[in-house]
Amino acid sequence: MAENSAAAALGTTPRLAARLEPDAIGVTQDTVIGMASSAPAASVGLTLAALAAAAAYGSGAIIIVTAIPMLIIANAYRRLNLWKANCGASFEWVGRAISPDLGFMTGWLMIAAYIIATVSGVEVLGPSVLGVFGASSTNTWGNIGIATAVGLVMLIIAVIGIKITARTQVGMAAVEYAILIGFAIAGLVAVLGHHPGTLAISSGWFSLTGIGGKGGVVAGFLSAVFIFTGWDGTVYVNEEVTRRRINPGRAAVMAVLLLTVIYTLSQVGLQGAVSPGKLAAAGQNGVALTAVAQALGGSGWAKVMALGLALSVIATTGTGIVLTARVVYGMASQRTLPTFLATVSRRFSTPVAASLIVGFLIVALAWVYLLTTTVQGAFNDVVAVTGLLFAVFYVLTVLATMTYYRRRILKNAWDAISLGVLPLCAAGFLVWMVEQYLQTVATASQVWSLIGIFALGLILLLVARFVLRSPFFTMPRESDPDTGAA
Repeated sequence: MAENSAAAALGTTPRLAARLEPDAIGVTQDTVIGMASSAPAASVGLTLAALAAAAAYGSGAIIIVTAIPMLIIANAYRRLNLWKANCGASFEWVGRAISPDLGFMTGWLMIAAYIIATVSGVEVLGPSVLGVFGASSTNTWGNIGIATAVGLVMLIIAVIGIKITARTQVGMAAVEYAILIGFAIAGLVAVLGHHPGTLAISSGWFSLTGIGGKGGVVAGFLSAVFIFTGWDGTVYVNEEVTRRRINPGRAAVMAVLLLTVIYTLSQVGLQGAVSPGKLAAAGQNGVALTAVAQALGGSGWAKVMALGLALSVIATTGTGIVLTARVVYGMASQRTLPTFLATVSRRFSTPVAASLIVGFLIVALAWVYLLTTTVQGAFNDVVAVTGLLFAVFYVLTVLATMTYYRRRILKNAWDAISLGVLPLCAAGFLVWMVEQYLQTVATASQVWSLIGIFALGLILLLVARFVLRSPFFTMPRESDPDTGAA
């Protein structure tokens, strides 16, 4: 500000601060970024056997029902993005509509969830890549080398610009989705054709409680919620999307719809391609997808599936860096994080400092995990609760929607349903999921991991308030004036 005033006094043009590149990508590319953040192939690989067992093969119905609250929440994101298109997204929305303290904690949970989720993918990247070449996946330094190389390459792409990031994501997505959907269709054909070794489709496949009513609805929903998380990535690049107030929200809804189709087709198409015993054994060894692919087409096709898995993890590594860096940039712009993280490169129009910090942190954590066996158990506990972090900031975002648009909810019947009743039901579903997980699934160490994440967030909140003295905490609350625009 002082530099601009001095420049004006001297009759020169002030040097404006660099900003993210507006109108750089379209709604299709943004949709792909949100889907890549969910890592469809990797998510199916992690949950295929577990979801089939938990739901007693009623997985398709479980996924479709889970998609309903996710669509409602995606619409809440869309409505809030119409209000304020800022890459801080829920950090800004919750902070301005409800409370700056809750807004900061929401931003912290977003950062923590994306970093943990990205690292959890990077740690299995080596085995996925080595599987393409039929090499041993137990070589620690080989896994470290692959994780480091991929992390650095995706970091470079993230720094160079959002356009090359989007093009890279679209290219990888085309191959990944073609492989996953192709195998799902092949599996479905094998099941419908009653090929030897397959499990025949029965009416239980279309029931929430599965075959013989033996499926666990809660366990099924927990797995299904996990695979959907990440679609919200579309709004963290909203400042760089065409029609920034409209398209990112549309992309979020489209991402959820497309993920629903992919997940339902993949789960239903692949879960019966091998016997329940073989699927369960493969799931325990973490090779469910490649085992199914080998059963369908032999070792050569198993390598093709390994390629799809590798591309899925590589893609989510790239989006993890890009999206987390945007959230960090958004928070630093409000001085709730060190201000150097809010700098934007004039050459690349990207938050280089934030991207470098996030990228190197992800690689460093991958090294620690792969080299130090003593911390692997603790990190696995943290990974296990990552889905809960997503659920919490989804709920907070829904509450921000209801708070900001409260005048509409009280005056308009349709808005009362779309912005009040439905979001409240979706938030209630996620709260129930969190409560059920903590009561029936979580171990004591996982609960302590969750407490530790929240405690660290509170410490950072105090630093932002009393050390960085962020003006974010003194901003007045905002609400929709109910002008009729939507």
